[in-house]
Amino acid sequence: MLRPDQILTVAQMQAAEQALIDGGETVSSLMERAGAGAADYVWRLSAGRPVTVLCGPGNNGGDGYVIARLLHQRGVAVQVVAPMQPKTAAARAARAAWGGESVTHAAGEVFVDCLFGSGLARSLEPPLERLLNDLAGAHRLRVAVDLPSGVDADSGECLNAALPVFDLTIALGAWKPAHWQMPAMELMGARRLVDIGIAPMADAMRVSTRPHLASPPMGAHKYSRGLLSVVGGAMPGAAVLAARAAQGGGAGYVRIETSGRESFPLPPDIVLRRVPTEELFHDRWIDAVLIGPGLGRGSEAQGLLANVLELDIPTVCDADALHLLEPPMLQGRSAPLIVTPHDGEREALNEAFGVVGDGRIEEVVELAEALGAVVLAKGPDTLIAAPGVPLTFMPPACSWLSTAGTGDVLAGLVASRLAAQADTPLRAAEEACWLHAEAARLAGPAFSAGALVAHLPQAWRAFL
Repeated sequence: MLRPDQILTVAQMQAAEQALIDGGETVSSLMERAGAGAADYVWRLSAGRPVTVLCGPGNNGGDGYVIARLLHQRGVAVQVVAPMQPKTAAARAARAAWGGESVTHAAGEVFVDCLFGSGLARSLEPPLERLLNDLAGAHRLRVAVDLPSGVDADSGECLNAALPVFDLTIALGAWKPAHWQMPAMELMGARRLVDIGIAPMADAMRVSTRPHLASPPMGAHKYSRGLLSVVGGAMPGAAVLAARAAQGGGAGYVRIETSGRESFPLPPDIVLRRVPTEELFHDRWIDAVLIGPGLGRGSEAQGLLANVLELDIPTVCDADALHLLEPPMLQGRSAPLIVTPHDGEREALNEAFGVVGDGRIEEVVELAEALGAVVLAKGPDTLIAAPGVPLTFMPPACSWLSTAGTGDVLAGLVASRLAAQADTPLRAAEEACWLHAEAARLAGPAFSAGALVAHLPQAWRAFL
């Protein structure tokens, strides 16, 4: 039974396919199933227009021969470009079943890349790279089967400097990490998944699926919906922006707390609480704390962060707090902690906590274990890790989010979902990302962080 959120590494995919073969399937029967599913997508995209299939020497090339045969049977004009002879028994059988002649080059409407699939670990040789790019450039629409050739399935690395951009990528059996990672993700266009019978794996990574968010119950009041305290610091505008976003995240009561004299440009519906440092957060109603946006990085800010973490309240650390966080601050904590670093902040945390993972995925997983926290590693390919739980990949969001202040908005949403008693800290981080992305979609192009906040109420409708 297909698990549509499952992400498998190359090794996991090979093991899953072997399990099917041990259960009575063959490489050829799996190839037939994969090719048939991919052919359906190509058929719909081509709408009867001519198709060119580039077939490599391995089983991905075998999938291409199956696609070519099935499209030909449906009356589509198909040409096959095969720069190398098939090297596997299943690919040779698929070519024999195709039965047509190959050509050295073709131009037309739809190009299907079946040169190499998820097993590729080295760059394409120059003649193959040129052939791939020439064929892609000679067709109006481009489809990659399993992965674009020249992409590392596990890391998302582009193994060649110049690879074509595709309109559609058809994943076979399960998503691979590269389907949801930059820079490869940028090449793929729309993504679709073909079921070949791969069983669910308990330790598989996953892509986040759209959540359902509930309306408050009839008997709700501002405290039952969650009280969030946002720590004010040296640059108060960031804290205000995060607090405004938190109001749109579901918490019933959001306030800014500070022991300083900074001037906060507050809207009338956000409470500002000025108290001595020793009295900050001494309120039994507090459900979560957000610290970091606009905090500053001096000794006073570091001391405030240490005090907050010592209180052992559910906490979100963002921005400046991530540069101040040190291992002794987390000793003895049991309450949930979520950190929301971009790549630069993650590097600072890696150094502070001795994380030396091989690649971004491994680093994020190791950082979550080292912190004992949920790590929301934000970017165009956002990852969410939690101790003892398989990694979660977020679907890509609008690229217009690459503007100042949107990170403060996301931090406010994460803290709001945590205060509003999301099922788990991991779920709070996921829900915040979905709300953030939907608000960006609704805001349209060239928005500011304030405009993003303004679209949060409307974004909620997508998840109720």
